[in-house]
Amino acid sequence: MAYARSKLANVLHANELARRLKEEGVNITANSLHPGIIYTNIFRNDGCHRVFFRMASKFLLKNVQQGAATTCYLALHPQVEGVSGEYFADCDFAKPASQAKDPELAKKLWDYSLSLTTKI
Repeated sequence: MAYARSKLANVLHANELARRLKEEGVNITANSLHPGIIYTNIFRNDGCHRVFFRMASKFLLKNVQQGAATTCYLALHPQVEGVSGEYFADCDFAKPASQAKDPELAKKLWDYSLSLTTKI
């Protein structure tokens, strides 16, 4: 649950950042993305998970290059130039969870994060 909430927070933060940049007239885009489930060495020291993920990776998981594709697409492709505040998966627009599009929740998270980082 904590992992899912952290991913929701990433999307909310990107949306609020995009809104604020646009409001200030800054020509910088902010988007969020789901890279997919990627086979990495995260379970290299866990025998039973390593065996499962090695077998599953051939059929279900993306390799590192495939996982990086959407990030590279957003950073480099002229088709998304000027697009901001959107969510992507597999190098295309995608629909995030309904909470991720809640502007009030995004602002609340932004303000809370700001309060944690500006205390002296």
